[in-house]
Amino acid sequence: VSAALGRLRHLLGDELFFRSGKTFKPTQFALSLESPLRDVLGQVENLITGSDTFDPATSDARLRISGSDFFAEMLMPALTERLQIAAPLMTAQLVNMPPGKSFEALTMYDVDLVLNPEMDLPDWAEEQFLFKSEYCVIARAGHPRLARAGVKPGQVVPLDLFCDIGHVLFSLDGRTKAQGDAALARIGRRRRVVTTLPAFSGVYRVVARSDLIALLPSSLAHHVARTAGLEVFLPPVSLPATVIMMVWHWRMNRDPAHRWLRQQVTELLSDLEEYPG
Repeated sequence: VSAALGRLRHLLGDELFFRSGKTFKPTQFALSLESPLRDVLGQVENLITGSDTFDPATSDARLRISGSDFFAEMLMPALTERLQIAAPLMTAQLVNMPPGKSFEALTMYDVDLVLNPEMDLPDWAEEQFLFKSEYCVIARAGHPRLARAGVKPGQVVPLDLFCDIGHVLFSLDGRTKAQGDAALARIGRRRRVVTTLPAFSGVYRVVARSDLIALLPSSLAHHVARTAGLEVFLPPVSLPATVIMMVWHWRMNRDPAHRWLRQQVTELLSDLEEYPG
């Protein structure tokens, strides 16, 4: 090892590793080589394995997906059920990271896929459209103010009532403004955000136990409404749909297990546009 390291040091003109106490640590130059070397090794691996016949029934691959808890409800139960039948040795994990951390994790092989709203991506990223997420209003069943106003599930919540009732807001970082606020601002109105939560499940559970309301992705709202004791209404303003994309590192394009995972995710999420706002 020492002879090979000596040759590398001479070839690259850098010490690469230095002694720190009883251990060796990489130099800054050595650290800068980590990501490009991972890419090169990934390309070599793809060349070797990309043409192999892939059998999910015998694969013991570990697949990590980064996404919000929306996917804990709308993807993971169905994906786990499919894996139990078609790929019983595989492991699937859902982790929730901020977008910047998710993309960093893709470069470090910490996650395989990122499911995220459409955004500008690094040059190394590949993406595929999954679905558009519309929004609706949720309230606890029998909400007193909606009932007094004669607003029934499936109907539009009157604008004045929408702005006056307190809101629960999904917010990863605690910001109190989102798409709904921008839509209201365009017509000179504003709503009253009472609390924010970093998980959709927390949002609808607070709504179910209070007289607050919330905007929620329509597919998720309809999915949980009956069991959570919620009713679903239409918002009084037009809200742009959120485009949800699947993102991965280009080096995984030909990886057979990765290709198979992308296919499963695409199929399982393909019908989420059937829920109008």
